[in-house]
Amino acid sequence: MDIRVILLLCAEALFALFLLYRSGNLKKPSLWAVSVLLLALAFVSRAMVFDYETLDYRDFLTHWVDFFRFNGGFAALDTPVGNYNIPYLYFMALFSYSGIKDLYLIKLLSVFFDVVLAYGSMMLLGKYAQSPVRRLACFFTVLFLPTVFLNGAVWGQCDSIYVALAVMSIVLALDGKPVRAMIFIALSFGFKLQAVFLMPVFAVLLIAGKVKLKHFLVFPLTYVILVLPAVIAGRPFLDTLLLYFGQTGSIGDALNYNSSSLFAILERVQNTALASRLAILAAFLFMLLVIALVFFGRKRLTNRVILGAAVLFAIGIPFLLPHMHDRYFFAADIMTVIMAFAAFEYFPAAFLVQFGSLLGYHAYLKMRFLLPMRYGGWAMLTALCIAALYFASGFDEKTPGAGKNVLDKT
Repeated sequence: MDIRVILLLCAEALFALFLLYRSGNLKKPSLWAVSVLLLALAFVSRAMVFDYETLDYRDFLTHWVDFFRFNGGFAALDTPVGNYNIPYLYFMALFSYSGIKDLYLIKLLSVFFDVVLAYGSMMLLGKYAQSPVRRLACFFTVLFLPTVFLNGAVWGQCDSIYVALAVMSIVLALDGKPVRAMIFIALSFGFKLQAVFLMPVFAVLLIAGKVKLKHFLVFPLTYVILVLPAVIAGRPFLDTLLLYFGQTGSIGDALNYNSSSLFAILERVQNTALASRLAILAAFLFMLLVIALVFFGRKRLTNRVILGAAVLFAIGIPFLLPHMHDRYFFAADIMTVIMAFAAFEYFPAAFLVQFGSLLGYHAYLKMRFLLPMRYGGWAMLTALCIAALYFASGFDEKTPGAGKNVLDKT
C-alpha cells in the first residue's frame, strides 16, 4: 500500500483520538490505553482490506473519478456523471487531481466519516448516559460494527457520511443549536437521499421546542449553497437543485433489492405497481402516526421519546417502502446501537437490525444468499416492535433514563 495512504490513515486515527480527548471521556490513564489500542486495531483492520475492489468500484466509482481526471477536474462538474448527488461528486473531482489510487481515496473518505459517525453516536448517547465507559463503548461499537466496517473500508460506499451528519444534527438540536442542526441535516440530505429516513425526527424536535419553524428556512438555503459550485461550473440551476427527482427512475422496478424490508417477507406479489403505491402510502402514514403520537403526548415528552422516534423512523420507513436496497438500513444500524447503550434491555433490537442488514451485505459481497432475505425481514419487524416499546416508555417520566419533560422550564 502507498505510504501516503498509511500516513493518511494514521492521521484519521489521531483525529479520532483527538475527538475522544475533546469529549472529556479519557480522564483515566486506563481509558487512554484501551482507546489507543482499540483505535490501532480499528485502523489496522481497515488497512488490511483497503485493496479489496467490489463491482461497484470497478463499474462505477473509478470511472467517475476518471471522467473528472480526463475532463478538467472541477470544470467537469457541469456534466452529469454517475447517480450520486453533487456534494459527493466534489470529492470525486478532487480525487482526480491526486496521484494516489482513487480506491484508497474513496475508502479514506468513508473511514473519516466512520470516525465522525462513532463520535456523533457517542455524543448523542451522552444525552441519555453519563458514564464515560458507556460512551466510549458506544464509540467503539459503532467503529467496529460489521456494517460500518464493511460499508466503507471493504465496499467503498459512503453511507457513513449522510448518517454521521444526520446524527450530529440531532445532537446539535438537543444541545440548543437549531441553526447548526438544520445545516447538518441539510448536508446529510445533500449527500444521500436516504437521509429522509431520519429527517422526520425534526418534526418531533419542532414539537419538543428544540427547533422553531423559522429554522427550517436554513435547510433550503444550505442545500442551495451546497450545489452552487456545480451551478457556477455551468450546470443548470434547476436541474441541479431537483437532481433527486430525476434519479427516481434509476432505483429500479423490483419491490426489493436484497433488503430486509417488508417485501422480503412478501416474496410473491402479483400487482407490483399497486403494491409499490400502497407501501409508499403505508410508510407515509407510519411517519404521520409517530409524529401524531408525539404531538398528542407532548406534555409528557422526554428526550427518550425523541431518540425512540428517530429509531422508529430509521427502521420503519425503509422497512415499509418499496425498491429498498441492501444498504438502506444503515441509519437503523446506528440508531439501534445508540438506543441499546441508552437502555441495555433493548439490545436485541440492535442485534436483529444488524442481522437483517448483514444478510443484504452478504448477498452483494458474496453474490449469494446466506439465508433467505425473509429472515431479515422478520428480524427488522421484530426490532421495530422493540423500538416501539422504547418509544412508548419515554412518555413515562418514571422510566429510568426517560429524562425530564423537554418542555419543562429550568
